[in-house]
Amino acid sequence: MADQQNKTEEPTAKRLMEAQETGQFPRAPDLQTVAILAGAIWAVSVLGREISDNVASIAVGIFSNLGKMEIRPEAVGPWAMSSLKTLLALSMPLAFVCAVAAILMGGVQTRFALSPKVLDIKFDRLDPVAGLQRIFSMQGLVKVSLDVLRLLAVAWVIYGGLQKVLEDPIFYTPVPLGRLGGFIAESAVILLWRCVLALGMIAAANYIYQFFRIKESLMMTKQEVRDEMKQSEGDPKIKNALRAMARRILQRQMLKSVETADVVITNPVHFAVVLRYDRKKEAAPMVVAKGEQAFARRLKAVAAQYGVPVVENPPVARMLYKFGKVGKPIPVNLYHTVAEILAFVYKANRDYFRGLQQRRDES
Repeated sequence: MADQQNKTEEPTAKRLMEAQETGQFPRAPDLQTVAILAGAIWAVSVLGREISDNVASIAVGIFSNLGKMEIRPEAVGPWAMSSLKTLLALSMPLAFVCAVAAILMGGVQTRFALSPKVLDIKFDRLDPVAGLQRIFSMQGLVKVSLDVLRLLAVAWVIYGGLQKVLEDPIFYTPVPLGRLGGFIAESAVILLWRCVLALGMIAAANYIYQFFRIKESLMMTKQEVRDEMKQSEGDPKIKNALRAMARRILQRQMLKSVETADVVITNPVHFAVVLRYDRKKEAAPMVVAKGEQAFARRLKAVAAQYGVPVVENPPVARMLYKFGKVGKPIPVNLYHTVAEILAFVYKANRDYFRGLQQRRDES
């Protein structure tokens, strides 16, 4: 208990990743049950007439042939097989809807993440003592409480619904049998939807409880965070992963900056350097992106997409790539050369720069 009270730190990315691998997601299985029930009710509502007609046809066939049918395999077999095929054909859409509902609801809760370790055999679950401890734990108490709450909720909904249905005047006035059957079927569907709603509210509350329970179980002490940071900093794989992530983020930012650039200076094959010069905000042209080989080609592709002028000047491109830093002004010794390039593109691309200035003013 004292150790749990000391866990005041939010879980790190590594801790969350490990939890995901072991299947520690906030899950409420009853949400899937509710989704299956809702899918089944919806499917029956849509296919109800077809199902009832086919079942009635099978029933009529049975009763009309009771006196004629010979109880022999060769006589009963074809009829039974035909009836079975009809029932299977009717049940397939229902089974499909229920399966899709269960998969989607399960996927939403786990964000469709795969956790192979969940499939590992855990022999400690076969321990009867551990099983009793789970039953009488807080989690076990919550499970029992939810079961009782579900039972009471369904009983209350059914009792209230039946009371209201039985008070309807249709039961006390002469009406065609077909109309009475339709009323009962419609009332049953409404009653079932109310049960789904009640169970759904309980399932949602259970999911919220599981979310905070999992979150609390993943909390860390300050010492655990420090130890994990030390371990992570020394792990080459994590270092490489962090570097790769930082590189991807930087590349996305550089590609985005091309949209409002003044010019792209290229080698033209090996290097590409993107410059921006907003006279209202910057004292000198800024290097907003640079790249070589494949990334240089991506920079030029984005420039072409947004109509950014591209100038081929291998010596300047090499110098800017070598000495220019992203987010910093160009080297002083290149001021004159870059000024000539900018003067050329300003004169040749007046429409582009007129629109560019408008976008900058709006931002």
